[in-house]
Amino acid sequence: MRIYNHIDEFVPVKNAVVTIGTFDGVHLGHRKIIEGIRELAKASGGQTVILTFFPHPRMILHPEDQNLKMINTMAEKAQLLEQLGVDHLIITPFSRDFSNQTAEEYIRDILVSKIGTKKIVIGYDHRFGKDRQGGLAELQLLAPGYGFQVIEIPEQDIHEVAVSSTRIRQALLNDEIELANEFLGYPFFITGKVKRGDQIGRKIGYPTANILIEETYKLIPGDGIFAVMVQLSGQKYKGMGYIGQRPTINGMTRNIEVNLFDFDQDIYTQPIRMEFLHFVRSDIKFTSLDELKIQLEKDKETVMGLLSQ
Repeated sequence: MRIYNHIDEFVPVKNAVVTIGTFDGVHLGHRKIIEGIRELAKASGGQTVILTFFPHPRMILHPEDQNLKMINTMAEKAQLLEQLGVDHLIITPFSRDFSNQTAEEYIRDILVSKIGTKKIVIGYDHRFGKDRQGGLAELQLLAPGYGFQVIEIPEQDIHEVAVSSTRIRQALLNDEIELANEFLGYPFFITGKVKRGDQIGRKIGYPTANILIEETYKLIPGDGIFAVMVQLSGQKYKGMGYIGQRPTINGMTRNIEVNLFDFDQDIYTQPIRMEFLHFVRSDIKFTSLDELKIQLEKDKETVMGLLSQ
């Protein structure tokens, strides 16, 4: 898959089959749409093109709203789309100027001139252009003159995509990990770098890798202990993940940590990926580190049991 960080980098391809969206989560509903454009491209000897935007339009048009969190970072999303066999991913910087194009300017200058669209697969509720005036009707009206075909995604499929994205976010925030993974079609994961912590876990026999996530818009599950799988330096390890403020030591910041089983290496600054498989328990404040250690022993036993299933 080729990735373009601006639409001006893209050179039109033959028989481009295009779809547009945020594709947050790249979940089962999205995969159905991607499978559809791949079949269309194969039938016409064309190539698939996904047009997405970053930052998310809501971040630009409603900067006062800090509540929007995304299931995937852009890098994570690109990785998932590549695994699904998408040919081209165009990541267009979203700005107020971009949002002020008329519907016809958007169709003419972006879809036709920049991308060379021959088929566009779009939902009935997709809106674009200044004041969101453009939509399916405008595309269908202008398609013959500009030489492309419009394929509408059924309303039921669009509803499933919207419901899935919302439900996945809710499930993750509520620590319903198994349900979120069922909707996603893969284990929810976070990616970051290992940063140096205060090594309290090491003192009680449970050293942890502290994970730094630089993208502030990335959705993080609710606090607690989790059964996880970790990818590190091309290898996979079982582990016990933790999210929380470490109330037993009166922690002031929210940490993301993982205790890797059968592992003892210096991994500071290395990239790490943690997949969430099961929720184990909520975060608790213990009266002492000794009491915390006793609970962690029980937690590890639970996690190992879950990961051996």
